[in-house]
Amino acid sequence: MVLPPDTTPAPKPSSIFLPAMSSAGHTSAQAPPAPPAATPLPSLPKSPAQQQANPAIPAASPAAPAAPAAPPAADHTRPSDPRFDLPKLRLEIRDLNHPAAAQFLSAVNASAALAAAVYSVLNLLYESPSCPSTHVPPTRSVTLILRDMGGVAYTTGSDLDDDHKEIHFSMSYIAGIPAERRTSEIMGVLTHEMVHCFQWNARGTCPGGFIEGIADWVRLNSQLSPPHWKRDASGNWDGGYQHTAYFLDYLEGRFGAGTVRMLNEKLRTQRYKEKEFWTETLGRPIEQLWKDYAEKMKDDEAVIVNKDDISDDDIRLGRIRAADEATQEVV
Repeated sequence: MVLPPDTTPAPKPSSIFLPAMSSAGHTSAQAPPAPPAATPLPSLPKSPAQQQANPAIPAASPAAPAAPAAPPAADHTRPSDPRFDLPKLRLEIRDLNHPAAAQFLSAVNASAALAAAVYSVLNLLYESPSCPSTHVPPTRSVTLILRDMGGVAYTTGSDLDDDHKEIHFSMSYIAGIPAERRTSEIMGVLTHEMVHCFQWNARGTCPGGFIEGIADWVRLNSQLSPPHWKRDASGNWDGGYQHTAYFLDYLEGRFGAGTVRMLNEKLRTQRYKEKEFWTETLGRPIEQLWKDYAEKMKDDEAVIVNKDDISDDDIRLGRIRAADEATQEVV
């Protein structure tokens, strides 16, 4: 059900999470006729009236097929894990009249979406609260703030203390997302920003590109990468975002599942010194790892395969391009 943006009732806090009925005004108008509405009850014994009422019920059952429209959002809000405790999650919408308010609330269930983002981060970056090999930061609350601002989103500690996080999400950006991608993009941004609420940063010394790369690596492995992402080994390894995310995904595949989790844990225990950090964790300097990644990309792209043989996973992870795209460069 799409909520008209100009009818969102701001006074009710519960309305922030559940679409309000635009017919609320009609309820008070029909309150007096409610007693007369009981008058038709005597006509219920009449079989014709009942037979007309019965078809109305089957007519309601076709509404059940409308439920399949929900699965897209459910796919992204499904993760849960009893091993991890959720922090307190809050939503603050600073302008209910902004078109993005209704668009956001109709695209995702805010409570489930925030919880799913938390579980995605914790499951990918940590083993369990009781596992001695990884340690979850003591984040106590996360408040998502929708407001009109430039950019896309950012995360910061609250004025209370750094254990209380705030994710600021641009309403202008939300309003500009195509309708068919709105749920996936909102979940992707929320998941990326939620990483910043639960990742380690080498006591403030970790390169920003590394921090952002881990956030997009979690988004990538939560099946929330946007269609324009692709692998690229140009520039520096810590270029950030998907540029670094795909490099980290290469390391995860090369050195085994849990590699990025181990790197995140290493960022908890000491300040970042590049040479020591990489040689102690993976046994090679970062320059060599980046060179290996670039060579692996060249090997992958040198193989032109039939387009029908390329899986969605290959394209999503940027392992290889479609044959028609590759042949354009060859020609």
